[in-house]
Amino acid sequence: MHAVHEFWKPGVNAGSYFSQVHSQMIGVSVDAGERDIVMEFFELFKTPWEFCRPDEQYDVVLCTSNISRCNASRLLLVFESGAIPFDKQHRIKGRPRAGGLIISDEGKRLPIYGPLTTFPNSPDWVLKEETTQEPAAFVRRSGSTTVLRVGYNLFNEVRHLLTVGQPVANAGIPTLEEHIGWLRDWITMAGVPSVEIPPVPDGYNFVSCLTHDIDHPALRNHWCDHTMFGFLYRSTIGTLVNVCRGRKPFKSLWRNWGAAWRLPLVHLEMATDFWAGFDRYLELEHGHGATFFVIPRRDYAGRTTNGPAPSARACRYDIEQLLPKLKRIISEGCEVGVHGLDAWLDVEEGRNEREHLSQSIGTGELGVRMHWLFFNENSPVVLERAGFSYDATVGYNETIGYRAGTTQVYKPPGVAKLLELPLHVMDTALFYPGYLNLSEYEAERLVLGLLNDAQRIGGALTINWHDRSIAPERLWGDFYLRLLRELNNRGAWLPNAAMAVAWFRKRRSAAIEWSWSGTGTIRVKGSLDTADTLPSLKIRVFKPRAQSLSEPVGARRPPEFLEQRFNRTTDLNFAV
Repeated sequence: MHAVHEFWKPGVNAGSYFSQVHSQMIGVSVDAGERDIVMEFFELFKTPWEFCRPDEQYDVVLCTSNISRCNASRLLLVFESGAIPFDKQHRIKGRPRAGGLIISDEGKRLPIYGPLTTFPNSPDWVLKEETTQEPAAFVRRSGSTTVLRVGYNLFNEVRHLLTVGQPVANAGIPTLEEHIGWLRDWITMAGVPSVEIPPVPDGYNFVSCLTHDIDHPALRNHWCDHTMFGFLYRSTIGTLVNVCRGRKPFKSLWRNWGAAWRLPLVHLEMATDFWAGFDRYLELEHGHGATFFVIPRRDYAGRTTNGPAPSARACRYDIEQLLPKLKRIISEGCEVGVHGLDAWLDVEEGRNEREHLSQSIGTGELGVRMHWLFFNENSPVVLERAGFSYDATVGYNETIGYRAGTTQVYKPPGVAKLLELPLHVMDTALFYPGYLNLSEYEAERLVLGLLNDAQRIGGALTINWHDRSIAPERLWGDFYLRLLRELNNRGAWLPNAAMAVAWFRKRRSAAIEWSWSGTGTIRVKGSLDTADTLPSLKIRVFKPRAQSLSEPVGARRPPEFLEQRFNRTTDLNFAV
């Protein structure tokens, strides 16, 4: 009956949306402590579901606790890492394992962070643990119902991803999205359609957010400090080394040496400050939305949980120095947000940082990204209490990829409203010697992998290109322009971060339900109580395949789907 909890309370019959037919959904049976993460999981896998009611029968039941609470007619999915009564009843012997293992489905690899049970010698396996090759999931028949016993707790995995996140070693795996993909595959292969609102705006293939951290908006602000001396080294010796190693084109040598020679003239105000052009992004991005994160306080490094932060974290500019450019950015339809210092660990400081920028630019609702990506598990609650509407911090300094395992905007556990826009690609992670230190060719190959993922799974791919990255000595502007062209060619919607978050809020507010007799036409009704200028949503129906879940991947038919635009109240028919 429901797919989102602002509309209907979990576990309560919302009343028949259809007058003549019985609507279908996934029944979920979990312990009380898992209910919050279940609700968030189904905001990401946006399909009709409810907590099991004992008098209701479901085509599909997803269970981590007592399976007797639910009646499944086609598919019962049992996710649990420990021994359960079902195992004893069916004489299933499991081998408990610690977390940190990899399971695979004949090629597709997925990390499991919590405990995992494998089932030695179980036939009809679906997943295997990579090291021992022991089954981590297998299929059994119980009357007319297919039972898939999976040796990990899906919702514990989701909670880990949305709180702790993934280590760098697994950064390239969109783990949470793959969990959703496997669940969808199992449902459709059991002969049941999957009806969803995908994380893809109508008319586009995915979302991409262009963001810029404003750390060093003027070289003239730096005289005889670590930033100036670092610039001199990287623009001279560092550039020469990179050219000799084939990591930079020869033309960059002349540009950077020329910039180093002009440095005294920049400080004497006899030459243009080549770092002072971060508003050039407006021309480079050709009217697309972008978000510029501004540090709220000069000459202050902020704090860590153990004391003062390193002095190098302090910036050398005031917001007032940038006001003309910030007002131009806003007038062009872009966004300005807070590049926070202490907001991640102190509510009062976060409120002060937000109010300082808000009063300066005249904007009430603001998002935040923490400087140097400082963050911990308590930060979402702190940032929400400080009054921020969204955060864009969760990502990696040292690599690119999926720290939270997803491309989707999500609500971190423990907050009521604040949403997280995860960060995926950062210029310094790609090119800094202390991080990946890639050539542009190597970086392009790595970023194209994430673009391929975005086209396949949707969501919002968030990119951060710093203010001075298009200027000497970095000269990463040509790479950025190629990336922009690739995003356009792949059909990405490029809004500012606030607009992207607003679209995902719109998706979260939508509700759908569907009915199907088992053959022929699927009827889908949707409800969306909002009117805005954002792109419409879509309803997507994955066709049932009725294949064995244990069938080898290479022998499976790929999933097919149909989709139509969804805006406001919708009543659609899909012939499957």
